[in-house]
Amino acid sequence: MVMIRAEKTEHEINNKLSVYVIYMGAPPPTSTSTSTSTSSQGAGSTSMREDHLQLLASFLLVNRKEENQMEELHQHYYLLAEAEKRLVHSYRHGFSGFAARLSKKEAEAIKGRIGSSTAAGGGGGGGGVVSVFEDPVLQLHTTRSWDFLQFQTDLIINHHDHQYQTITTPHHSPTDSSSSYGTDTIIGILDTGIWPESESFNDKGMGPVPSRWKGVCMQGHNFLAASNCNRKVIGARYYNDTTSSPIAARVGTTKDHLLEEETPRDTIGHGTHTASTAAGASVTGASYYGLADGTAKGGSPGSRIAIYKVCTSNGCRGSSILAAFDDAIGDGVDVLSLSLGASAFMRPDFSTDPVAIGAFHAVQKGITVVCSAGNDGPTSATVVNAAPWILTVAATTIDRDFESNVVLGGGGGGANKVVKGEAINFSNLQKSPIYPLIYAGSAKSSSSSSDNDTRNCNPDSLDGKKIKGKIVLCEHSDTSYSKREKMEGVKEMGGIGLVLIDDLERAVAFPYGAFPLTVVSSGEAAEILSYINSTRNPVATILPTAAVTKYKPAPAVAYFSSRGPSLQTSNLLKPDVAAPGVNILAAWMGTNDTSEAPAGQKPSQFNLLSGTSMSCPHVSGIAAMIKSRNPSWSPSAIRSAIMTTATQTNNEKALLTTDSGSVATPYDYGAGEVSPSGALQPGLVYEISTNDYLLFLCNYGYRVSEIKLISNVPDGFNCPKNSSKDLVSELNYPSIAISKFNGKESKKVSRTVTNIGADDETIYTANVDSPRELDVKVVPPKLQFSKSSKKLSYQVIFSAISSSSVTGDLFGSITWSNGKYKVRTTFVVASA
Repeated sequence: MVMIRAEKTEHEINNKLSVYVIYMGAPPPTSTSTSTSTSSQGAGSTSMREDHLQLLASFLLVNRKEENQMEELHQHYYLLAEAEKRLVHSYRHGFSGFAARLSKKEAEAIKGRIGSSTAAGGGGGGGGVVSVFEDPVLQLHTTRSWDFLQFQTDLIINHHDHQYQTITTPHHSPTDSSSSYGTDTIIGILDTGIWPESESFNDKGMGPVPSRWKGVCMQGHNFLAASNCNRKVIGARYYNDTTSSPIAARVGTTKDHLLEEETPRDTIGHGTHTASTAAGASVTGASYYGLADGTAKGGSPGSRIAIYKVCTSNGCRGSSILAAFDDAIGDGVDVLSLSLGASAFMRPDFSTDPVAIGAFHAVQKGITVVCSAGNDGPTSATVVNAAPWILTVAATTIDRDFESNVVLGGGGGGANKVVKGEAINFSNLQKSPIYPLIYAGSAKSSSSSSDNDTRNCNPDSLDGKKIKGKIVLCEHSDTSYSKREKMEGVKEMGGIGLVLIDDLERAVAFPYGAFPLTVVSSGEAAEILSYINSTRNPVATILPTAAVTKYKPAPAVAYFSSRGPSLQTSNLLKPDVAAPGVNILAAWMGTNDTSEAPAGQKPSQFNLLSGTSMSCPHVSGIAAMIKSRNPSWSPSAIRSAIMTTATQTNNEKALLTTDSGSVATPYDYGAGEVSPSGALQPGLVYEISTNDYLLFLCNYGYRVSEIKLISNVPDGFNCPKNSSKDLVSELNYPSIAISKFNGKESKKVSRTVTNIGADDETIYTANVDSPRELDVKVVPPKLQFSKSSKKLSYQVIFSAISSSSVTGDLFGSITWSNGKYKVRTTFVVASA
């Protein structure tokens, strides 16, 4: 019986249908598809879909009983019909491939054709399969920020009316308005959809939709194309298992989830928030229930928005992400913004990563792709979305703090002392410290066997009689339970307030509604504990949240922001830059949960969120603004402009730190904090061609046969015989990373810069900021540009002062300046 069951289980596993992605690289050179409409597709597009169906049909397996009947039922037509049912998405605009429901056995059969020519044709540049992988589920990486960025980069802010005036530069005139930034650039947002009624998406003053736009506004549940799209939100698509294949059936899907899938409307809020951060119109009087009040606006308010709903409450399907990339390439977007990605602990290779695959082909078509770095910090080597063609963004704080302070009563050293806390709550406690205060460790329940559980206020560990009517001080060193779960437990047992001790998350304010909850550091908690231990009847209160502006120091790298170095590309510095990602105010759904609201108030139309999800659209907005001023610039030039003008100091004119106070490094913030105005006038840029990326793939370890499938390579292209990961350092990137440097030999890298400044005839001089362990020489030390010499190259030679002194990671920079522009290139030299 056991053996029979084991065989049946293996059979079930092999024959269970799951969605797999079959990636086939670049579309054939003969493909001329220009339309991506779901109702009428171009001839080339339709032909490729037929090719995909033919290929899928050729691999479908049928059981023996069915095979006996195939001649009578015309096997070919039967398999084509079956392929039509199994097909989920056909990728045919920016790259070739498809997603389909396959058994494990069928997927393995297709994997056997990787690298070989396909029978049905219609493959990539070489007509073959590049990779086959089970459909992954990626996750979302989840105002004042723009004013802060502008202030940091020489913009004068009037904090009373939240308006700012731009200092005149060659790229600005005093009459420019923020609403003109990004005019007619199109930002594609791959996220959870959009809440189109938000005032952030009004199209007042916007002209007609650009004629180059080829996208569509899909009708869906509670979403009408005629009324929910406008001159601001010009496109909206959603993706599910039936978008491409209406016959396909979905098993085990609830009605509510079906409705969530069948519409571009945002039922989570994340996509609405990121879209308005990137390109939201200016909205006065925005706030989160009175907090963070002011004018909310996107980084590129004049840009158009195209929504690609690839995420639901179940996550973000890789097959949908690829479909969105494919559509966006054909639709005509200028910038793609993705606040999502894989976990740092399940990082796929480039050939099986939907984000890396889609981004590669988008960048080939001139589209800048901006992605979040991930939320797995502060652990090192956790950065994701690290492909060199992606602009990868870390998260920082801004100069606004949400303080919910604890006031201690008299006696025992309290004397109405204020202890600073961080949280968003609308406490209705009196401001006078009259409420009994207790340390959780003194309220252990008789049924609890763990002192640690009690100190951490874990469920069923506290004695309700001891905490009823009191404010409870708890630790949060044990994160088995969330802060909210601990809050609910204390609340249910009659506690009237909660003070949590958490050094890691102290700098990020999370919302807790009307319940008085705040978070303090261990140092701040020591003051409270000292008061409790020295007072017979300790009392306190928790004040409602107050927003404090001009907070210092800021920016600081957020604890959750994923760090470098990249485990995939140690000779490429990632993340690239940092941008505001902590407590960012932006648009939200109209159906916001009222449980967070103060009593009697309607749902807020704005929300405060934190994550690299929030920092990513800041950079997307800046990229769109640059593109609108410089339509011919390539994605690499735009990235270079953003990276080489980034800043490394805070509003105290000191070096950037992490939110814990330690000095930050380029592994935390890349080239530095973005500078919107600086990026508009970079002086020099580092450009990267498609051929450069192909050489990167060679050095990364791909065979030339694989690369020819991924991209339509130039005639005669071959990988150099000396290809190695060490040579990734030679990619013409705006930063330099060198690994395995033992100090015994010098390391030389080359870079080429292009003069795009106002002066054709100009001389740039190199200035090196190097750690004392390294000798860094730039050859030549000066670059003389002319009308006929727009591109010039230089070499950087790294040598150790003493080979024994080279340990760990050494950071520095090379800055080229002509007196008007400063072009800074960060470098890291690592011994590991």
